[in-house]
Amino acid sequence: MFGNIGPMELIVILIIALLVFGPKKLPEIGRSIGKAVREFKKTSEEIRGRIEDEIAASEVKDIARDLQTEIKSAGEDIQKTLDVPKIIDVKDHGEGPKVS
Repeated sequence: MFGNIGPMELIVILIIALLVFGPKKLPEIGRSIGKAVREFKKTSEEIRGRIEDEIAASEVKDIARDLQTEIKSAGEDIQKTLDVPKIIDVKDHGEGPKVS
C-alpha cells in the first residue's frame, strides 16, 4: 500500500504529523484525508464505468454497422440470384400473361 515505506518510516511520519498538527487536530485531519481518498476512489470507479460503457456502446455500434452491411450484401446477392422476370397480366386480350 505504501510502496517502499516500512513500519519504522511510517512511525516517524506519524510522530512528525503529531508534532506539527497537535493531538487535537490529528483525528480531524485523518477523517478529512479518509473522506478525500474515499471520494477519489468513488469518482475513479464512476469514470472507469463510464469509459467501459462507452467502449461497449462503440463495439455494439460497430457490430450493428457490420450486420447492416452484411444484410444489404445478402439482399443484393439474393436479388441477383432470383433475377426472375416480372409477369404482366394482360386483360381481355386473350393472349395470356406476358413475360418481360
